[in-house]
Amino acid sequence: MSETMHRPLGGPILTKPFAILGLFVLIGGYFILRRFLFGMADVSHMSNGYPIGTWVVLDVVIGTAFGCGGFALALLVYICNRHVYHPLMRPALLGGVFGYTLAGLAVMIDLGRYWHAFNLLMPWYAQINSVIFEVALCVMAYITVLWIEFWPAFLERMPPAFKQHFGLHKFQAFLRRYMYVFIGLGVLLPTMHQSSLGSVLLIMGSKLSPLWYTPWLPLLFLSSALAMGYGVVMLESTLVQRSFKLPSEAALLAKLSRVAAGLLALFLVVRIGDLLARGQLGLAFAGDRYSFLFLIETALFAAPIVILVSRRRCANARLRFLATISLLAAGSLYRLDGYLLAIDPGNGWVYFPSAPELMITVGVVCLEIMLYLIFIKTLPVLHGAHKVQQ
Repeated sequence: MSETMHRPLGGPILTKPFAILGLFVLIGGYFILRRFLFGMADVSHMSNGYPIGTWVVLDVVIGTAFGCGGFALALLVYICNRHVYHPLMRPALLGGVFGYTLAGLAVMIDLGRYWHAFNLLMPWYAQINSVIFEVALCVMAYITVLWIEFWPAFLERMPPAFKQHFGLHKFQAFLRRYMYVFIGLGVLLPTMHQSSLGSVLLIMGSKLSPLWYTPWLPLLFLSSALAMGYGVVMLESTLVQRSFKLPSEAALLAKLSRVAAGLLALFLVVRIGDLLARGQLGLAFAGDRYSFLFLIETALFAAPIVILVSRRRCANARLRFLATISLLAAGSLYRLDGYLLAIDPGNGWVYFPSAPELMITVGVVCLEIMLYLIFIKTLPVLHGAHKVQQ
């Protein structure tokens, strides 16, 4: 089925935009090299007061939420049996592959003693009471599962004689028979670690503003990650369709956008309801920087709901695209605030990312886009794609 539904996009890879992306990757790679040669202090402004900087927040906490498209769609397609969304599944899975894999790269850059990373897999070093330990194991396992789920795209591209010669036809048959196991893991693992990313903030205690600190953080992080996953699917589909003049999937995206709107509504109900129950809603109008950030977040979360719940407005491609951008900005700002901007570590600690820190993150993002373009042009990823001629 997937062999006839998915085709390589084709077309040239070495284009001008691709070269520009490559330039930023080289710049980011230069600073990564400096980090490993001269230490983290050479390129980063992180400190004892702010041990978590932009590499973790942007590339991991936000980056993995952007990589939740495959997880979010698997929940709909395979758990809820909404197979109408299946054509969007493989591109979403590819976005998840790179979102999570490059988040793992960012973690290795961030670790002070990166050469001890393998200790995570040693049972005698296990910290079973640590939520960060659980996040690390789940993310590592999910990266493996994502690549296994995506392997059929490689196998479909290989000539039958090549697969026969190396016995890969048996591996392909194995995947077809037992893929449901990996799909199940692909739903379970991100459910665990996305909620646990919220649990990490519970450690902050009074250092985190009451507008963000709540026992409901795991649910808020999970629901917003799912909404962002659907948002990324809509964004990728729209950009690829417009850039390469592919058949429109507007009907599917309109249906999917209402699912995202429901998750956003759940998020706002839980968050505002929790503030009311704790008597902290008044802080949203205190006039300080925390209230300002909270109100911007809330507006960004609410705007897509207003647009996407209306069938008429949702059918408008431009409005739906703006709603998607607002959704992704809201989820990103919520995570950025929770991990950096809404935290006061005390003792006069301040943090602002250095230019090399930001360029490393830009380089990682550009690398992800480059790899995504290579894969959709050379592998059967897009549903019913037509070969691009140039």
